Parts: sequence; C-alpha cells; structure tokens
Amino acid sequence: MSATWIRSSYSDQQGGYCVEWAPGLVSGGGVVPVRDSKDVNRVPLAFPPSAWTAFIEDVKRDQR
Repeated sequence: MSATWIRSSYSDQQGGYCVEWAPGLVSGGGVVPVRDSKDVNRVPLAFPPSAWTAFIEDVKRDQR
C-alpha cells in the first residue's frame, strides 16, 4: 500500500528534525506510522493513535 507522508513543520532544509507521518494509513484502532524522512527505506515506527495525539499535544504546549 502506498502512503502520502507529511513532513513535520519543525523539519528544516538542512536535515534537522525530519519526521514524517502517514495519516492515510491510520485506521480506527490501528497505528500511526512515523518515519525519519532522511532514511525512508527504514521500517516506520508504529504508535497507537492515543500516544501520537498525546505527543502532538505536548509539542504544541511546549511551543507556547
């Protein structure tokens, strides 16, 4: 299955913080695939949706 990967807005052109996730692969009760965009051939990490949501909320909270 092919996926559309979305790069984090915190990633930069110099290769820093290059994290991508594939929202199209997230299904009810499934997992959120996350990968390093500098090494797209590695197997993505898989997080439960609740863990991914908590991570995103923490990142946003730290930016205030």
